[in-house]
Amino acid sequence: MRVEILGQERRRRWCDEQKLEIIMSVGIGGATVTEVAQRHDVTRQQIYTWRSELKKKGLLSPSANAVFVPVEMNGTQTERRGDQQDPSGMIELRLACGRSLCFDSGVDAATLTRLIRAVESA
Repeated sequence: MRVEILGQERRRRWCDEQKLEIIMSVGIGGATVTEVAQRHDVTRQQIYTWRSELKKKGLLSPSANAVFVPVEMNGTQTERRGDQQDPSGMIELRLACGRSLCFDSGVDAATLTRLIRAVESA
């Protein structure tokens, strides 16, 4: 019996750094697991498998799979100090690791996501 393989080989090798970069891109700019998987031509299940594998190796913090939900604020409270107002708009976020993160309300979601992941993994 003779077997002939036609077409390009689909098996690819991904180093841990590439896997980590792909996994960490989920949530950036609202990207879903499905969108990231399609962008990198892998399956959704592959991303979940990599996430589990990297956690076991200690390369990905257990809190990295936290889901961030957009928050909409209808108004900003200001404190009156005499005739001056203090429109600081600072927000304090308490993280699962026991740390607090203070940031300006004008920070964009992608930057905030990267910042939270950096603090959580430290």
